[in-house]
Amino acid sequence: MSEVKKFMYLNRRAPYGTIYAWESLEVVLIGAAFDQQVSLMFVDDGVYQLVKGSKPADIEMKNFTPTYRTLGDYGVRHMFVDKASLEARGLTQDDLIEVEWEDWETEEEVDNIVEVIDADKVVELLDESDVVFSF
Repeated sequence: MSEVKKFMYLNRRAPYGTIYAWESLEVVLIGAAFDQQVSLMFVDDGVYQLVKGSKPADIEMKNFTPTYRTLGDYGVRHMFVDKASLEARGLTQDDLIEVEWEDWETEEEVDNIVEVIDADKVVELLDESDVVFSF
């Protein structure tokens, strides 16, 4: 039997203009499919990945932001956003998408797994992770 590891996916880059955000999302889905404890953290320009209402069709890119809303279905239970990064970009939690999570076995539900956290919590969560992937 394999050991469950805590995987943290650290997203630092804007969603469009490079492949990093899309690649991160694909790797998150793979990790979740293998029953690892998967969490995401968004810092710096990575916070833009969760902003509501993005319209990348204007720059001829596919909008993959709705895919984040499905992560709860894959067992992803935590998505963290650095508060200082949000504030530096003039954003608040109200500007971000919401992602629901439900445990089908216990019927436990969470309306929104996107949580804004301070710098101390960012450091704590990164330290607690067994593996950190940075994109």
